[in-house]
Amino acid sequence: MMELDYANMIEAGVHFGHQKKRWNPKFKAYLYKHLHGISIIDLERTHACLETAARFLTEFVKKGARILFVGTKQQAQEIIREVAQAVEMPFCANRWLGGCLTNFETIKTSLAKYQRFLQMEESGELNKLPKKEGAVIRREMVRMQRSFEGIRNLTHRPDILVIVDARHEAIAIREAKRLQIPVVGIVDTNSDPTCIDFPIPANDDSAKSIRLILEYLQEAVTQGIELRKLEKASRKDVPVSATTQAKPWGKKDASKAASKAVYGEDESTQR
Repeated sequence: MMELDYANMIEAGVHFGHQKKRWNPKFKAYLYKHLHGISIIDLERTHACLETAARFLTEFVKKGARILFVGTKQQAQEIIREVAQAVEMPFCANRWLGGCLTNFETIKTSLAKYQRFLQMEESGELNKLPKKEGAVIRREMVRMQRSFEGIRNLTHRPDILVIVDARHEAIAIREAKRLQIPVVGIVDTNSDPTCIDFPIPANDDSAKSIRLILEYLQEAVTQGIELRKLEKASRKDVPVSATTQAKPWGKKDASKAASKAVYGEDESTQR
């Protein structure tokens, strides 16, 4: 894992929150103090929360969990793309599609339609259509590209969400909560950290801060992927009768199960 020290965090401005008048009282547990009208985040809590989130991601990616990275605010878009693509995970960088989780079957239908259009374009079939019909399809493909850019190969709901800015991605968090999908997220002083399973208190407006945190989480995911590969390789020569099939990742009580796996204790003791 990359070395994450306080000097790097300070240099990236991780500790800077919003103006005092905008702070959310529920953020109090992660607040260092108010200084000159600005809320300052406690970097010790940030460091601890980041390590907790990283352990959680490594543990469940090792078990085959699929992560959806979400960051639609301007400062986060390119970073989300880079990090998600580096670990070959789906992402949402342009805008959150309402019902992307809760109405996933409809989204799958639209994704299949988009894949069909792409195949038509690749095979040259699109050029054989009447000019007007082809133009309509191409316009729709442009719209679909913006909506489905990072999720075109998503075949089932993600197991975990990693989000930037809990306030900005409130709809995505609500959908995940409804389906009991664990959420790891960067939370600034103007947001409610209690709505996220694994909050990371940090500046979510600075590109440097976002990059530092997401790259740390990227390494945690990469570690989980490598551990999974090693585990698979070690099982190749083991007879089938000697192995036990892994229990599928369930949505019910997901957060509690995750906490037990990482800490060996109930989630209630983590609060």
